[in-house]
Amino acid sequence: MTATRSAMNSLPDAFDHFAMRILPAGLSDAAHLRFQSLARYEKLECDQSLDFSDAGPHILFLARGSIKLVAHASRSRDQIVAFHFGGEMLSVPRRDHYSYSVCALRQCRIVSFPTADFLELAADDAIVMGCLLDRATMSLQRCREKAIALGRKTASERIAIFLIGMADRIGNVQEGRILLDLPMSRRDIAESLGLTIETVSRRLSALRADGAIETVGRSGIILNDLAALHGRAGFLCEAA
Repeated sequence: MTATRSAMNSLPDAFDHFAMRILPAGLSDAAHLRFQSLARYEKLECDQSLDFSDAGPHILFLARGSIKLVAHASRSRDQIVAFHFGGEMLSVPRRDHYSYSVCALRQCRIVSFPTADFLELAADDAIVMGCLLDRATMSLQRCREKAIALGRKTASERIAIFLIGMADRIGNVQEGRILLDLPMSRRDIAESLGLTIETVSRRLSALRADGAIETVGRSGIILNDLAALHGRAGFLCEAA
């Protein structure tokens, strides 16, 4: 299912959230309005997709919800590139060797900007550019971590790294434990990590048997021992 692009003023609260998180407090009203004039608003229900095949590169701000960024190759071969959550920004590349779409894991609200126009405006404000650089650096670090995991890590290490990353991004600390309400399916996790669903289930079962995690329903995971997960991730500090 593909969402229809909404009218510009349909979700102004989404832009307000973007402005609060990204734009500096001292930004002039004129500059604020220029950013707002570029913005387009999308509301996606669960499993709805937004296709950027013919839209050119875009910068997205996810005001609420969660999405997966999907790359489409030939013969309908798709790859989940990344997961993103409320308050995060992401870059959707232009169509080249692959085309791209975003798919809602849960109901979400998105503010989108054409990349070139957004960067032209942002270039006039060092704080906005600094914020973009910080987020781009963080995304690059995640991409590098994932590339190493896919190329060199075992299935158990990949699952541990995935859980550590989710703890950092959407974890809720309660009484010394970290609660995760994962919006993605086991199939999504498997596809993202280059594993089978059966392998993901077995590795999670092994972590549960060891007491490192608990599972709650279909989407809940409780991390009982984050240090133990770090020990299973194959990081340099653990191998030294």
